Amino acid sequence: MSGAGAPLTGYRAALQRLYAVFLKEFLQLRRDRGTMAMIVFIPLMQLMLFGYAINTDPKHLPTALLVQDDGPLARSVAAALRMTDYFAIKRAAKSEEDADRMIRSNEVQFIIEIPADFDRRLVHGDRPAVLLIADATDPTATVGAVAGANGAMAGALSRELTGPLARLAQGAAPFELRVQARYNPAAEARRNIVPGLIGTILTMTMLIYTSLSVTKEIERGTMETLLSMPVRPVEIMLGKILPYVAVGAVQMTIILLVATLFFHVPIMGSLATLIPLTLLFIVANLSIGYTFSTIASNQMQAFQMSFMFFLPSMLLSGFLFPFRGMPDWAQDIGAILPLTHYLRIVRSVMLKGSGFSDLSTDTGALALFTLAAMTLAISRFRQTLD
Repeated sequence: MSGAGAPLTGYRAALQRLYAVFLKEFLQLRRDRGTMAMIVFIPLMQLMLFGYAINTDPKHLPTALLVQDDGPLARSVAAALRMTDYFAIKRAAKSEEDADRMIRSNEVQFIIEIPADFDRRLVHGDRPAVLLIADATDPTATVGAVAGANGAMAGALSRELTGPLARLAQGAAPFELRVQARYNPAAEARRNIVPGLIGTILTMTMLIYTSLSVTKEIERGTMETLLSMPVRPVEIMLGKILPYVAVGAVQMTIILLVATLFFHVPIMGSLATLIPLTLLFIVANLSIGYTFSTIASNQMQAFQMSFMFFLPSMLLSGFLFPFRGMPDWAQDIGAILPLTHYLRIVRSVMLKGSGFSDLSTDTGALALFTLAAMTLAISRFRQTLD
């Protein structure tokens, strides 16, 4: 009996020790408010974003309409395009050059051009061509819009072509919709994803690097040594950030080399435009990470804050899903994030050949965010020292 009871006693002792460790870990987890908040908040945030913000069939996409015919049929087609859900007509383009400028500067996603002889050619049965120029840097946003344009124009003409013109509505469509996919004519996903990876990788790494910088000093007990040096808080911050600016520049160089040599993604624009704007983006993320490091009490909390900032950045910036397909509230949140503006910049420079003048809006937003983030980081660091 004693021999049979010995293993049972050993099992009970092992279970008691296991329970003691489990209870200790559970109590520590419950006391860590940052971890508990992350456990609850991240699944809820993912559920809300995927359930309400993500839309793979975007509508109300900004469009420039260039109508070169004042005939009744052309006006009817233009009115139908204005009414469809897929296009949000920003304004009528004054010329082809004006329309090109609008699509190059990311002001519109589409240009729809109705030719000068539309009515005459349609009445004669010559099937006039309506040109739809799509910004294909995000190819997923164009599929539904093409079908929507075809349906809207066909519906408008079916109502107009009555009496002697009814014969034109029979059989094939009395017009031809020509789609010109600019900047990514083959709709290759890598041309959209690979430039975006520059922004997402830099966001993730820069946030993590600097978010651990101050908390690491505190946990190691070296912060007092650092503060005893004759340096000001802003000098400490810049001294910690600048090495990671160099690291980010190296990462950018590696990604660009891989993108061009292995994935054959072109760089149509100038590196003199891309490099300074990328450095500005790097500083913005480093400043946010540094702010997190001054708020967090340990490295784990700093990492959690960085992840909670990175997740909406990845989902609401237009990296994985069309930005303009999201509801207004999601676009408003995305517009605050630096990754949103940098993705437009890097894709425009690499695929469109855009310059500073075309990117003024996103460059200004990124610069404003960087200034605000650096100001907040310095303010928080001073409060930490006090």
